[in-house]
Amino acid sequence: MEDYIIRGINKDKTLRLFVASSTNLVEKARRIHNTSPTATAALGRALTGAAMMGIAMKGEKDSLTFKIKGDGPVGSIVTVANNRGEVKGYVDNPYADVPSRADGKLDVGGLVGRNGQLVVIRDLGLKEPYIGMANLVSGEIAVDLVNYFYISEQQPSAINLGVLVDKDISVKAAGGYMLQLLPNVAEEDIDRIEEILSKAKPISTLIDEGLTPEEVMEELFGIFEMEVLDKKPIEFKCNCKREKIESVLQSLGREEIEDMIKEDGKAEVVCHFCNNKYLFSEEDLHKLIDN
Repeated sequence: MEDYIIRGINKDKTLRLFVASSTNLVEKARRIHNTSPTATAALGRALTGAAMMGIAMKGEKDSLTFKIKGDGPVGSIVTVANNRGEVKGYVDNPYADVPSRADGKLDVGGLVGRNGQLVVIRDLGLKEPYIGMANLVSGEIAVDLVNYFYISEQQPSAINLGVLVDKDISVKAAGGYMLQLLPNVAEEDIDRIEEILSKAKPISTLIDEGLTPEEVMEELFGIFEMEVLDKKPIEFKCNCKREKIESVLQSLGREEIEDMIKEDGKAEVVCHFCNNKYLFSEEDLHKLIDN
C-alpha cells in the first residue's frame, strides 16, 4: 500500500480527521538508522504524528519540528515535517531497547521515559516561530500528543499511532489517525467517539489487515458521515545538501576551520536525519576560509 494521508470532515463540520498509512516511510527510517524494534516503533509513531501535523499547515514553506525528550534510554526523538508530505527524523540512541510489556507489546513508554517534555515548533515564516510544549504523561507518544494539544493549543483531540514490527525486525504496518473536535460539537457525538475508541482495534492492526485510510475512516467514524477533503502522499525525505553543510562549516569561523585542517587535514559531516556523509578535503576547507 502506498503511503498517504487523507483529511476529512463530518457533515456537521464539527469533527476534523486525519488518517495516515505510513508503513513505507517508517521502514525507510528503520533502514537508515538501523533502529532496534522498540526504537523503530517510537520513531515511527513520531514520524507519523509529525506528518499529520505537517499536512495541517497551510503555507508551502511552513515547517514543523516535533521533539520528544524523556528520561528513557532512547534519548531525544526529533522529527521535522512540512505540508507537502515530507517528513524526516532520528533518535539519539537508535540501538537502545527495553523488554516488551507483560501483554507482549513493545514498551515504547519505557524506552522514551515518562518524565520529560514534548515540544512543537511551527515556523510559519514570521519573525519568530510558534513554540508550544507540554510535559510527558506516558511516553507512548499518542497520549502525549493528546495532552499537548489540550494543554498548549486548547484543541481536544483523539490520536492513535501504531507501528507493527515483523519477526525480521522490518516494519510490517504503520499508520495513525488524529480526530479533532471543532466548535459546537454535540455532547452525544463526544460520547459516541469515546465508545468507538474504546472498542477500536489499534491502527497498525487495521493497516496490517489491508485497510486504506479511507476504509479506516469509514470503519471507525462512518457514523458521522465523513467526507474526504483531500489526499496527499507522504514520504521520508531529507533536504540536506552539500551547500547547506558548507554554510554550517563557514559559520564556525576561520579559527575553527583552521583547527580542523591542523588536526585532521579534512572534515566529515554526517546528517542526523539521513546519515549521508559529506567529506571535505584540506583543499575544500581552505576554499571555505577564502570565501
